Amino acid sequence: MEIVILAVVIALVVILGAGGLVVGSRRRKQLPPPRTGTPSVTAPPAEPHVGDEAEAPRDEERRTIEEVDLPGATAAPDAVEEVQVPPAPVIEQPEPTAGRLVRLRSRLSRSQNSLGKGLLTLLSRERLDEDTWEEIEEILLTADVGVAPTQELVERLRTRVRVLGTRTPDELRALLREELITLLDPELDRTLHTESHEESPAVLMVVGVNGTGKTTTTGKLARVLVADGHSVVLGAADTFRAAAADQLQTWGERVGARTVRGPEGGDPASIAFDAVKEGIAEGADAVLIDTAGRLHTKTGLMDELGKVKRVVEKHGPVDEVLLVLDATTGQNGLVQARVFAEVVDITGIVLTKLDGTAKGGIVVAVQRELGVPVKLVGLGEGADDMAPFEPGAFVDALIGE
Repeated sequence: MEIVILAVVIALVVILGAGGLVVGSRRRKQLPPPRTGTPSVTAPPAEPHVGDEAEAPRDEERRTIEEVDLPGATAAPDAVEEVQVPPAPVIEQPEPTAGRLVRLRSRLSRSQNSLGKGLLTLLSRERLDEDTWEEIEEILLTADVGVAPTQELVERLRTRVRVLGTRTPDELRALLREELITLLDPELDRTLHTESHEESPAVLMVVGVNGTGKTTTTGKLARVLVADGHSVVLGAADTFRAAAADQLQTWGERVGARTVRGPEGGDPASIAFDAVKEGIAEGADAVLIDTAGRLHTKTGLMDELGKVKRVVEKHGPVDEVLLVLDATTGQNGLVQARVFAEVVDITGIVLTKLDGTAKGGIVVAVQRELGVPVKLVGLGEGADDMAPFEPGAFVDALIGE
């Protein structure tokens, strides 16, 4: 019996010892508590599993990527800054040229009253003696008709009045009108040759001395041609005057005509050549070439004008060489005309400022001097104040209704 009790006691001791070892082992494995002043270490958060929300959903309206403003950006990457394009110039429709001189007759008549009305007054005298005929001659000479044309007109008037016998106002007006139209030579061809050729456009050169208004005349002539249904290219061959090319280009833009220009001080012949070349490429009807103003006493400049014409003729013929004359210069314009005619073959005259002078007889004188017709006249500052010259309308403006 004692032996059994001893065995039980030993078994209990063994079991209790084993349990103490286990508890001691567990206590040695526990981490010591943190010391005061030592920062605690926070364990990293567990990584989310597939399907888990990163954070609790917020009650906000969802936006597309295009609607989100990126940091430091003011516009979407593919946005293009809008460029301000200047408005295109308004293309004008020039006034028709048919009958334009008739519509401008009032301007012409105001400046020419001394010629027409003076002649009618003298012819209406009861007695036409030698003094009266001398006064008639003086009026004609003052109007720059010229000596030879004046003598011819007076002689015909003398004969007609002597044969006519009676001289009522209407008869005298009809007589004077007929003789003045004859003096202007209505048989001269005043047509502007602007019809294009098979392989090249018509070429018109505008020449003259400084200050006669060549560039303005070229611009107004472009309007005349556009009004008559022609397509036009302008050549700014006046490279010596800084504003000439800009001025011509402005005239062209107003009627939709392209202007060919070059550097300031460039070769005029080269620019004229390029203008005709451009006219051929565009299939234009006519090319207008504005040349630099030349003093008719400067031989070198005049020779250069001949060079421009020769270079242009490599493309095709020059159809018109229009000499611009200021009507207010009177007989001095004839001197200029002679020199220009020696360098280039003048085909027509453009008389500017005819509304500002009483020297309308220059029309007769310059035609007689050069043997070429006055084809255009300028009667004001307006864009459409240039008109094809019509002898009948011109004479009607001189002597009134």
